[in-house]
Amino acid sequence: MALWDVYYTVTSLDDAIQLLSEYKEAARIVAGGTDLVVELRNNMRTPSVLIDVTRVGGLDKIHLGDDGLIHLGPMVSHAQAAASSLIQEHALPLAQTCWGVGGPQLRNRGTVAGNIITATPANDTITTLQALDAQLTLRSVRGDRVIPLCDFCTHVRCTLLEPDEMLVDIAFRPLKPEQRGVYLKLRPRKALAIAVVNVAVILTFAGDTVTAARISMGCVAPTIIDVPEAQAVLIGGSLTDERIEKAAELAADAAQPISDVRGSAWFRREEVVAMVRRGLESLRAGNERMGLPPVDEMVTLWGKTRYGPRLSGATVAHHSDGDEPIECTVNGQNVSVRGANGKTLIHMLRDDLGFTGTKAGCEEGECGSCTVWLDGIAVLSCLTPAPRAHGAQIVTVEGLVEEGQLHPVQEAFIEEDAVQCGYCTPGFIMSAAKLIEEYPHPTREQIKAGLSGNLCRCTGYYKIMRAVEKAAEKNA
Repeated sequence: MALWDVYYTVTSLDDAIQLLSEYKEAARIVAGGTDLVVELRNNMRTPSVLIDVTRVGGLDKIHLGDDGLIHLGPMVSHAQAAASSLIQEHALPLAQTCWGVGGPQLRNRGTVAGNIITATPANDTITTLQALDAQLTLRSVRGDRVIPLCDFCTHVRCTLLEPDEMLVDIAFRPLKPEQRGVYLKLRPRKALAIAVVNVAVILTFAGDTVTAARISMGCVAPTIIDVPEAQAVLIGGSLTDERIEKAAELAADAAQPISDVRGSAWFRREEVVAMVRRGLESLRAGNERMGLPPVDEMVTLWGKTRYGPRLSGATVAHHSDGDEPIECTVNGQNVSVRGANGKTLIHMLRDDLGFTGTKAGCEEGECGSCTVWLDGIAVLSCLTPAPRAHGAQIVTVEGLVEEGQLHPVQEAFIEEDAVQCGYCTPGFIMSAAKLIEEYPHPTREQIKAGLSGNLCRCTGYYKIMRAVEKAAEKNA
């Protein structure tokens, strides 16, 4: 069954805006697709037309503008934001936030703009960007309008975005030298898990005295909320234990959480106290980085490349019931696929091309078994629309073999018996091979980060880790 009817790949922003004007409620912008594809599969959203903007040049820029604001384009991925020197130096909480989203493969496709548009209170970046007083620029054929992020989300999955509008810019002021901030996220595991509670804290200091404060919280109300009462307690004094404890208690009083499968309302309130306290204590101690790797040590699974080729020329349309081929390169071979226009990439690879090494696991971006390389970057093929492959280069686990010779990672997995049921193995191998391309001699922590987007149901992690280390040793 097709997930959509028509898939447009546009090569200019004007074309995207014009298509939105034409289709309105029937259309949806797709960039990373990491939220949208899941929503489509679960019938949470039912647009018949997708408008892919990933081939529009310039939409993935992060820069400091002449207006003194940091600007993020609508194609800026979580990985790009986390690994940006500008963001790490002048908006540390946002780098922390993006680094904690999903796993490496999901961060490589998922965008900050998409996180905002999905508009659930568990979406990490909304909390931090609200604390940073971000503003959004929405564009349609009628022109641009700029609105504060704090007004944009009106309820769970509800926003002020009109059907014919596209989010084209996210902007906020860089933190000043006297300002410090931190982001904290409670989740059941370190990766591949959405927040149970998240908190962003930004303080302004004059010496040890707090002169301004902002505390934003997610997963405790239908939208992200600020806590004026807690903020007021902090202003005018230093971060004493008493002030910290009082602010944490007031934050919990302001929370309006629900009970669900991820946690009870009582548990969330208790964790608000703990997380606000921990955030304030880390700012007092100057430990606000909280383990965030520096840019030159961050694992992205980009390998030696960062951007693939872009299409140029006229907008390309793929109809799910049409006969337009998806033309791309898979494992070094040019292919032309018909009948896959309404599918995700994993099903095109498996069903239409016979590359069954790529495994379909959760199909929600939570296991990594479907990992492939798209234009040189590790991504989740279960969340990537097949038409996105048009004009692109794809590598699957079968493509790691060159002239009959296994990749060093494949050899090491055999030598170390790093396989049990084997279902997750192709995804692990694809992530590990890209990691070693990026860091030929990765540290143990970098290996953990590189494999954090992959789950092993048989708990074979020790041998998997050793296999990656052994493959890296062959680079000596």
